[in-house]
Amino acid sequence: MIATHKAMALMGATGTGKSALALEVAQATGASIISCDSMQVYRGLDIGTAKVSCEERALVPHHLVDCADIQDIWSAQHWADAALDIIRSENAAGRVPLIVGGTGMYLRALLEGFAAIPEVPQAMRDELLALQQAYGTAYLHQQLQACDPDLAQRLHASDSQRIMRGLGVFQASQKPLSAWQAEHQQQHEAVDCPVFVLEVERSVLRERLAARIEAMLQAGWVDEVRWLDAQQVPELHPALRAVGYRQLLDYVHGVCNLEEAKTDAITATRRYAKRQVTWFRNQTPHAQHGSAEDIKTALLESFKAWI
Repeated sequence: MIATHKAMALMGATGTGKSALALEVAQATGASIISCDSMQVYRGLDIGTAKVSCEERALVPHHLVDCADIQDIWSAQHWADAALDIIRSENAAGRVPLIVGGTGMYLRALLEGFAAIPEVPQAMRDELLALQQAYGTAYLHQQLQACDPDLAQRLHASDSQRIMRGLGVFQASQKPLSAWQAEHQQQHEAVDCPVFVLEVERSVLRERLAARIEAMLQAGWVDEVRWLDAQQVPELHPALRAVGYRQLLDYVHGVCNLEEAKTDAITATRRYAKRQVTWFRNQTPHAQHGSAEDIKTALLESFKAWI
């Protein structure tokens, strides 16, 4: 890797209280906050994204909030490139920024990047699946040991998805997946970033999310959705598929009544939070998970050690 920069990350599912905790920690340490939220980058999407208020932004500098017009489409790599520029600048000023949000894929793009690995044709994937069903995953793991021993050594013999991906990449490119990854790591600009994941008891989170949806509606969320609908953004724009916005758009378009849209939004938000919890448990194995009190203590200690 080329260079190592420093940041910290406070991640977690929607509604867990990350923003409030981040403000406490940032005020105590003098850190700025980098929003890691795929929707908060867009100007105009305020209520439905639970965007930090102007008053809160006056207390602590926030980056990557309101930095894009609604007609723009930001990708994970776009966000990661912008975040890296901010981290460089903050580090040069002697500060360690705090990355805060729930979009795990964006954080992964920053910390790991995306290697330019070739696509595996569907026909090859189908053939590998047929082999797996006929001979078992252990057989495929043996095949992987022959063509990509480095990857095979890292994978458990029952990890069928990753084993088949490794075989597929080798068949498609005649180059081991581990080699593609190694080349990428040599070029990737590294960020030393301990990750802390805030967790809340499931029953508490479910009630909190329902109350938040109700509060958003009372704050004028429907008008915000009507504004979004009037912008004529491309059909593939992420805002049109965002949890909550998608359900309220059904109401705006006359597909359902407001009570039905609210119920659907609550259900969709709860399911989204559950997926986030699962993602952070499975995809951030080295992160420290815990309650607000535990995470706050850990973050303050980590900042004290670095600053």
